[in-house]
Amino acid sequence: MAAATSSSAQNTPQDFVNLHNKARAAVGVGPVTWDAKVARYAQSYATKRAGDCAMVHSNGPYGENLARGTALSAAEAVKMWVDENAHYRYNTNSCDPGKECRHYTQVVWRRSTRIGCARVVCSGNRSVLVICSYDPPGNVRGQRPFARA
Repeated sequence: MAAATSSSAQNTPQDFVNLHNKARAAVGVGPVTWDAKVARYAQSYATKRAGDCAMVHSNGPYGENLARGTALSAAEAVKMWVDENAHYRYNTNSCDPGKECRHYTQVVWRRSTRIGCARVVCSGNRSVLVICSYDPPGNVRGQRPFARA
């Protein structure tokens, strides 16, 4: 889970796909595509969380990244997740002590090839919640998100 403040920007399915694919290309991983079924799941869960804006994972059938912030855009949410790459250590396949990197590893997980994301304004206009779901899920214990060349 990640939190930030931001300004407005584009939030289309293609924006989410492009942002993910840029990060994936940087480590030699193939692209993701938008999946309507996965997107419906993300939207349904985002709508459920809009009342309290809680950063709670759905524990559903997909991998999942969450982000919350003021007027948070697709670009800002994905950037927060991708910026965690600074804390990922490929050699040990782990995060730096006390740091988060599993949002990043989910973004670049080579076997996750379909995504669906949603963005909702929370009740009382307190903040914006962004959820991306990934199929198949990543962050499988004992596996690396990508192979080094």
